[in-house]
Amino acid sequence: MDIYSTGFPSMTCNLSAVDLNESSACNATVTAGGVSDKNNHYFISLFLSCLYTILLFPIGFLGNIMILVVNIRFREKMTIPDLYFINLAAADLILVADSLIEVFNLNEKYYDITILCTFMSLFLQINMYSSIFFLTWMSFDRYIALAKVMKSNLFRTKEHARLSCVLIWMASISATLLPFTAVQVQHTDDVQFCFADVRAIQWLEITLGFIIPFAIIGLCYSLIIRVLIRAHKHRSLRPRRQKALRMIVVVVLVFFICWLPENVFISIGLLQGNKDDQSDNPSFRHSHPLTEHIVNLAAFSNSCLNPLIYSFLGETFRDKLRLYVKDKRSMSAFNRFCQTSVKSVIPESTEHSEAKYCSGV
Repeated sequence: MDIYSTGFPSMTCNLSAVDLNESSACNATVTAGGVSDKNNHYFISLFLSCLYTILLFPIGFLGNIMILVVNIRFREKMTIPDLYFINLAAADLILVADSLIEVFNLNEKYYDITILCTFMSLFLQINMYSSIFFLTWMSFDRYIALAKVMKSNLFRTKEHARLSCVLIWMASISATLLPFTAVQVQHTDDVQFCFADVRAIQWLEITLGFIIPFAIIGLCYSLIIRVLIRAHKHRSLRPRRQKALRMIVVVVLVFFICWLPENVFISIGLLQGNKDDQSDNPSFRHSHPLTEHIVNLAAFSNSCLNPLIYSFLGETFRDKLRLYVKDKRSMSAFNRFCQTSVKSVIPESTEHSEAKYCSGV
């Protein structure tokens, strides 16, 4: 995660010391131009943040909660892909809840509080690593399910899937906390130190959290394509597996599209960092605050779009959701009938306690 900072355009005026009036006018122009650009970036960023909060945040927050609630309610019908998706929904819910603070980080003073800056970075990194690790493992799981149909029954069990989820969460937390601990030891005396500013951590995010996983995902899907071509010739691929594969492919593509701009942006900033250390020019990130805010919003949008993909492409989830809504309506109708019956036969003094008893039957 990058700390948001507003950059000002550098302007120079070559005027003689005698012409004080022109010099004052030039200084006023420089100041006005810088303030104008700053205000434009601020209001555009604020507008985009409001759009995110109104349009995407409710979908991401309520949608991920709905995925968790519905799948837990029908946990006896949970499949192995469902188990991976609810863990992905849990990771997305963390990011969506955290994003409300981040998307309105339009003032660099937000991160003058070192604890806030550090915890925001930790939450974002754990979510990023867990999301990409789950997507990577799901891609590998799809290949095993399609390529090794008979042998995969021994490997792809719910017990192994639960163990895999625990290990993925442990790996995500370790990939975040171990570098954090090492860096904190080096900056114990720095009160204003923020974990997000360390260049080595940013390189680790790009490498471990984006480049390596997508290389593995690309290899898995290249092998899956070969399996699909053979299965298409022999017509041996079941429709259910086709739909599960399609949903995972869409989720991976959306993740790639949403997170690619931020990783490219951070990479350019890191590559230009060596030059910036030896010059007085502002860094790439400081020179493009609006672009930085846009790529951050795009990354957050991924966690809001996953529930939509899961709802539209997940046939099993749609069936569970219909049953869940039907059960809630039936229970609500039963409660209304029960309360009406209580009112007609029980005195008003005891009505409330009896109604509560009836609703709990």
